[in-house]
Amino acid sequence: MGLVRLSMPKRFQSRLTDPELSGDPVAELSAGDQAAAARNIMLRRLTAAPRTRSELAVTLRERGICDDVAAVALDRFVEVGLIDDAAFANQFVTSRGIGHGRGTLKAELRRRGVGDEVIELALAQLSPESERDAALALARRRARTTSALAPAVRERRLFGQLIRRGYASSLAMSVVREVLGEIDSPEVS
Repeated sequence: MGLVRLSMPKRFQSRLTDPELSGDPVAELSAGDQAAAARNIMLRRLTAAPRTRSELAVTLRERGICDDVAAVALDRFVEVGLIDDAAFANQFVTSRGIGHGRGTLKAELRRRGVGDEVIELALAQLSPESERDAALALARRRARTTSALAPAVRERRLFGQLIRRGYASSLAMSVVREVLGEIDSPEVS
């Protein structure tokens, strides 16, 4: 297998050949300049979409901001309310909760660095009834596409789809049986 050549924009090629530009430009800045760079980086990231403190800390580390400067900048953003993990988690559960179970939401919030206590408070917004209704709606939609399959295969596929969306297995099984029961015994008028 041959080597793959990657092209690089010309504006970055000079960094590889010029010894003065080859170092990490942010790491060479003074603490004051790094603080300004950290603020600019975080403001750009927060303008694009809400972020957690952990996500912004990773971004700053990747950009070469020293940990002490990053911690001060992050603390200041939390203090003024630009970073709020609890608000982020609440908004995340509200917007993504439709069609996803608690398991998926919990895993995604953990991946984004939200603490377990904050996650539990955010997930408390989801009532068991609303989670069941969302699972029923998803199962009914998916059941239409599996009408040509054998009953056991339909049940297995619908169950798998609900589990992958983060619904508890007991909820998924009862929803699948209910939906397949509705399909198998249509109402007679």
